[in-house]
This record gives sequence, structure tokens and C-alpha cells, in this order.
Amino acid sequence: MTRKSRRLILIAACGAVLALALGLILSAMSGSIVFFRSPTEVASQGVAPGTRFRLGGLVKDGSLQRGPDQTVDFSVTDTNATVQVQYRGLLPDLFREGQGVVAEGTLQPGGVFRADTVLAKHDESYMPREVADALKAQGRWQEGKGMTGAATASEAKASDVKTPTSDKTLGQRSER
Repeated sequence: MTRKSRRLILIAACGAVLALALGLILSAMSGSIVFFRSPTEVASQGVAPGTRFRLGGLVKDGSLQRGPDQTVDFSVTDTNATVQVQYRGLLPDLFREGQGVVAEGTLQPGGVFRADTVLAKHDESYMPREVADALKAQGRWQEGKGMTGAATASEAKASDVKTPTSDKTLGQRSER
């Protein structure tokens, strides 16, 4: 066996080990990957029941209904479409109608989204990046005024919306 053929075999073996490692990593991560969808995407793409994803938008005014045993029903809208959400548990303190929300869960056969996690904004100027982008694409988001029908995409600048990556205080510890 020549020196050149030994090198080729070694390179091929290393490539096979790397491909196997990459395949194992991707298969392990496939169960934890959750995609974001807006209510319009859910309605237009016909998401299959049982599919796990994140639903983001604004809590529709007048849709919040509290039931027994910490059950909550509300609607999430992006002004084009609305998805009914059912949740059981404690809601974040900042959760309220007309504000941004991201709910993670599964779509039920009747078209109702059953959430197991609900996330709300963390301060008055925060909107999740995906939700803000979806609302800006429709021309429905204007910073400082929330959702408005008169806002146009040119009025909603990307720099106006705070996102987790643009918040400079994120991750800094308070010095008490």
C-alpha cells in the first residue's frame, strides 16, 4: 500500500466519522426544533393537526376568557387571520389583550391551538422579532402605537422595534 492510498483511506475514514457525528446531532435536535408561524400562515398553509410550533401575534381584544382550574381561552391575531388558543396554567404578569404574545404548543383537529407555554413581552417596547416582522410585512405595526390599521410598512422601521438581540442591557447583571 502506497503512502498516497493510506492518506486517502485516512481522509475517507475521518469524513465518514464526521458525517456520522453530524447525522447523530441532527437527529437528536430534530425533536427540539420548533418553527414560528403567524395566524395567517396557519390559515393559509393548512398546518396538519398535531404539528408542534410557535404561534405569535397579538392577543385579540375581547377574546380573553378565564375558566376553572386556571384554564384560559383567547385568540391570537395578526389582523388578517385569527387562531383560537387554549391554555392551562399561570399566564405571565404582562399578558393582556392587545399585546404581543408567543404561544408554543400543538394544533388540535378542530383548528384550536393548545398551548403548553405562553410568553409575553418583557417591557413596554418589546415585541418578539418574528411577530414584529410579520406585522411589519402586513403594514400593521407602528412602534409606540402597537397595532394600527393606518400604519404602513414605511412608517415601521426595523430600528424602532426592540428585540432580544438589540437590547443592550440583556444579560447584564445589576450591581446591588
